[in-house]
Amino acid sequence: MSKKTPITVARGDGIGPEIMDATLEILEAGGAALDIEHIEIGKTVYERGIMNGIEEKAWDSLHRTRVFLKAPITTPQGGGFKSLNVTVRKALGLFANVRPCVAYHPYVKTNFPDMDLVIIRENEEDLYAGIEHRQTQDVVQSIKLISRPGSERIVRYAFEYARANGRRKVTCMAKDNIMKMADGLFHNVFDEIGKEYPDIEQEFYIIDIGTARIAARPSAFDVIVTENLYGDIISDVAVEVTGSVGLGGSCNIGTDFGMFEAVHGSAPDIAGKGIANPSGLLLGSILMLNHIGQNPVATKIHNAWYKTIEDGIHTGDIFDPKLSTQKVGTSDFAKAVIERLGKKPEKFSPVDYGEGTGKGLILPALKTRVAEKKELVGADIFLDWQGRPEDLAEKIKAILIKGMELNTIANRGVKVWPNGQPGTFCSDHWCLRFMGQNLTPVTVLQQLANMEKAQLPFVKIENLYTFDGKKGFTVAQGE
Repeated sequence: MSKKTPITVARGDGIGPEIMDATLEILEAGGAALDIEHIEIGKTVYERGIMNGIEEKAWDSLHRTRVFLKAPITTPQGGGFKSLNVTVRKALGLFANVRPCVAYHPYVKTNFPDMDLVIIRENEEDLYAGIEHRQTQDVVQSIKLISRPGSERIVRYAFEYARANGRRKVTCMAKDNIMKMADGLFHNVFDEIGKEYPDIEQEFYIIDIGTARIAARPSAFDVIVTENLYGDIISDVAVEVTGSVGLGGSCNIGTDFGMFEAVHGSAPDIAGKGIANPSGLLLGSILMLNHIGQNPVATKIHNAWYKTIEDGIHTGDIFDPKLSTQKVGTSDFAKAVIERLGKKPEKFSPVDYGEGTGKGLILPALKTRVAEKKELVGADIFLDWQGRPEDLAEKIKAILIKGMELNTIANRGVKVWPNGQPGTFCSDHWCLRFMGQNLTPVTVLQQLANMEKAQLPFVKIENLYTFDGKKGFTVAQGE
């Protein structure tokens, strides 16, 4: 293969350098045509006072190559440090996280030898936006953002992935029995896009029972598509059920960018000991080879890895005296894979990734949306206050602007006025719902000014809208 593909490589923290060296050694021996640019990210960069863990020159490399093979990194806890993984995903538009979860029975102990599912997780939205505020002494908020375009892209990707890889079913998981608007939107988009794929079986699970069934009956699933937080949780559950987190590879895909990594973390407790299993990163690099169109190399390396596992050449994390023939460290495992290049497994089914195009999945354009009529009908004004809801209601009634009506008072999402339940615990965080007709933002501002004069200062406001006459907001529990 004459033309080399530029890629950016980060050796990471903890066991990262060891498993990256082993992976690159295998890729080179397997014939991967790569023009590698190395960058430094993670712990040492954080320690230089760069709070997001990545320098500008590293960004330059990523924008140049648009392919990123990344070893695990360590994000400092607390202190305002941002997760570099989240930063890279969002900054480079890597909207899809793809995690194959496969059982390697009997060489890796699992109760589910037939498990072979793929979790496709939305990567940019949801609570992982990290938008949080402390609003009162006792209450903080974390904002969950779900958009129609974001939902459409990830759902479409899941169906296209299933079709391209011969998968039979796509399962959507969300929690729209509680978050009826945010998760409801995700579910509705799944149903809407699913109509365009009649050849693929479709189903929906509430996330809690869905997670339980992944743990109990993973072979019932094929491709799962879900939101960011749920996807993070269930992919770790699923890869653990396969028998080893250390064998999980992962990719993060955007419209013209890919980041490839292991599922596991930097494991600083075993760093430098030469015993880490490089398989997760190696399997991530195989996903990379397919992404850049070097599918024959991916086929050769994957089959050699299968053959190594079959032959009982195992690192300590999966070593079993009953099944393993040799316990090896990181470097010797890499050498064993290299020795088996060109061979095929006998007990595992050999893989064949074909020739490849290097273009990845090409998604149709987002659907054109018809503009809806948006009308201001009220406002939720959040207040930092101590006292009884009945007393608060009386104070507000005395300063109401003409055209505004105090509809309800809620505390932590539960209605406490009018006719609240006496046993409801109330914090210092109150939501006053005002409704009215022919409202304007000026009307709402006037109400806020009256509250300020009455020494009832607000901490937040959310305008309430209807869209083509349909409510764009929920009611409080108990309302």
